[in-house]
Amino acid sequence: MSRMNRQWVLRQRPKGEIQDGDLELVSSPIPDIRDGEVLIRTVYLSLDPTNRTWMNDSEGYLPPVGLGDVMRGLTLGVVEASKSTRWAVGDIVSTAAGGWADYGVVNEAAVSRVHRAPGLPLTANMSVMGMTGMTAYFGVTDVLRPQPGQTMVISAAAGAVGSIAGQVARQKGARVIGIAGGPKKCAWLTDELGFDAAIDYKNEDVGAALDRLAPDGVDLNFENVGGDIMIAVWNRLNIGARMAVCGLVSAYNATQMPPSPNFSRLITHRLHVQGFLVLDYQSRAREMVAEMGPWLASGQVKWKVHVDDGLEGALTSLNRLFTGDHDGKLLVRVSEEPA
Repeated sequence: MSRMNRQWVLRQRPKGEIQDGDLELVSSPIPDIRDGEVLIRTVYLSLDPTNRTWMNDSEGYLPPVGLGDVMRGLTLGVVEASKSTRWAVGDIVSTAAGGWADYGVVNEAAVSRVHRAPGLPLTANMSVMGMTGMTAYFGVTDVLRPQPGQTMVISAAAGAVGSIAGQVARQKGARVIGIAGGPKKCAWLTDELGFDAAIDYKNEDVGAALDRLAPDGVDLNFENVGGDIMIAVWNRLNIGARMAVCGLVSAYNATQMPPSPNFSRLITHRLHVQGFLVLDYQSRAREMVAEMGPWLASGQVKWKVHVDDGLEGALTSLNRLFTGDHDGKLLVRVSEEPA
């Protein structure tokens, strides 16, 4: 009897927040693998704000998920069957080709090997030592290039990327102000992660708080949110300031675009604004590992993962990204880790 595979399939384009019927969890037999393919059992599914953008029929850095297709997502799993000369049964691997599913039948070329970092759990490969860590590290070191004493502001600072980016910037000598939602998250940033200050956007005016905490203005901005929070930072950027645009999460569920900043300041303040994608830095992963590894080993950089259990709850889990009901990297545990 064939094993069954549960898969989340996109049925219609969400309008605003994801609603019942936008995606459907379906079951079907696992197909036989062909030459050059592997069967991967999903252990962890990464949930990221970009998942929501892939559901829209709009231009992006990847094409939208097609209606009737399995929802795209980065996964970490174990090879359970192989007709590949590159991958053996038992290999721990990562792929974006299997999607939101219990299993993925994937071409061998779409698979990457996962190297367990000594002393770190497997979840580190989906967070601080994976794409999340690379996004934070290169957004700071390659795009913003902080100098000692400069003031950096990070939005969504208690999230997976922001929490690491702030610590990388501190290691480079910057003064770091994080923006996060709620006193508990703000306390985590300052008391545990070493941020110099934190702003609770849910309970205080961001602009007024920036005027108090950065009276001489802002030199660097790691932007994850957009909208009113981005505008508050934008209006306080110094001449020659740099902004790394990593995400605009405030727009991902919006039915109309959030307000935009006054772009004349690009000219008057000679601002440097750069969007970037982690995909641009995959070939440089060793650079991140070489510097980040010792920071992790010494406790200079800390990280968190929030793990929800069960593929069936993936949509509920995804909504945590937009309500703020999580800390650090958000994962779904789909099956048990290999021994």
